[in-house]
Amino acid sequence: MRPIRVAARWILAGLAGVFVLAALVGQVFAGSPSRLAEGVTIAGVDVGGLPADEALARLEARAVALAHEPVAFTAAAQRFEIDAATLGVRADWAGAVESAQREGEGFGPVRGFKRLATRFFGSQVAPPVTAYAGALDYKLAELAAAIDRDHVEARLGLKGLRIVAVPGRSGRRLDEEAAGRTIVRSLASLDRLGPVALPVRLDPVEVTTADLAPAAAQARIAVSEPVRLAYGETRWRLPRSRIASLLSLPKDGATRIAIAGPGAETYFERLRKTVERDPVDAGFALGKGNLPRVVPAKDGIILDVPATAKALLAAAGASTQRVAQLAVRPVAAERTTAEAAAMGITGVVGTYATTYGGIPNRLYNVALVARLIDDKLIAPGDTFSFNGTTGERNASTGFREAPVIINGELQTGIGGGVCQVSTTTFNAAYEAGLQIDERWNHALYISHYPLARDATVNYPDQDLKFTNDTGKWLWLRTFVGSGSLTVTLYGSPQNRKVESTSSPLSYAAAPKVKKIKDPTLPKGKKVVESTGTPARYTSAHRLVYDADGKLLHDDVWRSSYVSEPKVVRVGTKKPQTDEEKLAALLAAAAAAGATTQP
Repeated sequence: MRPIRVAARWILAGLAGVFVLAALVGQVFAGSPSRLAEGVTIAGVDVGGLPADEALARLEARAVALAHEPVAFTAAAQRFEIDAATLGVRADWAGAVESAQREGEGFGPVRGFKRLATRFFGSQVAPPVTAYAGALDYKLAELAAAIDRDHVEARLGLKGLRIVAVPGRSGRRLDEEAAGRTIVRSLASLDRLGPVALPVRLDPVEVTTADLAPAAAQARIAVSEPVRLAYGETRWRLPRSRIASLLSLPKDGATRIAIAGPGAETYFERLRKTVERDPVDAGFALGKGNLPRVVPAKDGIILDVPATAKALLAAAGASTQRVAQLAVRPVAAERTTAEAAAMGITGVVGTYATTYGGIPNRLYNVALVARLIDDKLIAPGDTFSFNGTTGERNASTGFREAPVIINGELQTGIGGGVCQVSTTTFNAAYEAGLQIDERWNHALYISHYPLARDATVNYPDQDLKFTNDTGKWLWLRTFVGSGSLTVTLYGSPQNRKVESTSSPLSYAAAPKVKKIKDPTLPKGKKVVESTGTPARYTSAHRLVYDADGKLLHDDVWRSSYVSEPKVVRVGTKKPQTDEEKLAALLAAAAAAGATTQP
């Protein structure tokens, strides 16, 4: 037992010696707690052995000195210089110093061992860093715009009529998140070493030339021989060059060929003009006995481009029987024959004729405006507007100058003769017993129209309007003869009874006298050039009954006409004096003597 005790004592004594020795070593390297441990670097600057305040001052001074000194960054063989001040990069140097102090803290011997490890292995402290987020994002976007390059997919192309495969090209993308960290960390460092590489990712192609091999084979077959396009008995031959112009070869990630693109659009547009036919609505024409008959509707046809393109592609991809059927779709007319028949336009509802004459321009205007309102359909319950149907009537729409009433006087103006048509239309609706919504009389009385049944129009304030209250459609037609105009309303005859009376044309006021000075008449002499007409008024009373005798309308139209002035020419020529008379006689005698000389 004694040898064991002796050994134990020696072991304990040895351990105690090691412990004492370690404590002595730790104490030797413990150093002052007010100074940073040897071997500590902050942001690349050696601050080991410095007091905390001195280390902080050194770091801040170095940061200020480097704030405007740029760091070079590289990517994609490009160089970019950025400084800390531009991005507002700021490091927390005080926090970094505190962190470095904590690494060398502890009880004397313990602190010594920690600092001994720092002395041999070193300690790098990175300070907390901030930057202006907006400035950093802007700079990263600017860098990405310069560095990024989209990848280019492999594609097929044409060289003449030869199909070629064009390899793709990889792209690149700046890893903006990682690049942001790299930039901020580098600008926060107080060690300006060589260029810093920015992280860039590869942007690989997705479609290779191998992926396009089937499409290339199909395209080569397509342009190998002509193709024929058939429609009924018609054939169109598409040569190889035409087929090539119609092909859309794969690009931008596509892997199939198609009949598409600008060349195809141009070809199909020309084909449309040859093949397509607009539908024609069912309409009306005058048949036997000048009664309306239905003109049947005609369906149109439209080129079915997608189906035709599909057929062409299939034919071009075949080795034999390279014929494609042109595809069309029918287009129904908006108004079918049955719908037209159901409109009930079978006979005359109302008609009226007027005679006219005048200068050629007036006759032209009558024919022009009659054509504008001709062949108009008026639905049940709808209101016909003369102005709304013709639009503005001026020189730009083809109307010419002719006599027209302006401000109560007969003058020359654009559209003279239009009121011949509006008056005739008004009387056709009047005789049809329709509801008249708006009508204006002329400023001057016109004797060749029925009393109070003239109707003037002036765009846009004076209009002629009537409503189709028959319950069936109306068809308005105009017929212009050499000296007459007829307006007829066709529809479902209502057998309405129209009773009309007019009051006599009554005197309202004497015409005003308009005096015109005439230097050719002796002073004081008067000559009546025009007797004028007085202001007058009249009215028309219309009663309309339906077929059963029920009163439908009881209307009175009153018309007031302004006067036309009495025109008197008044002489202003002064009488001759005796000397003027003698001089005139001598001049006459001299003239007579000169003519009788032998």
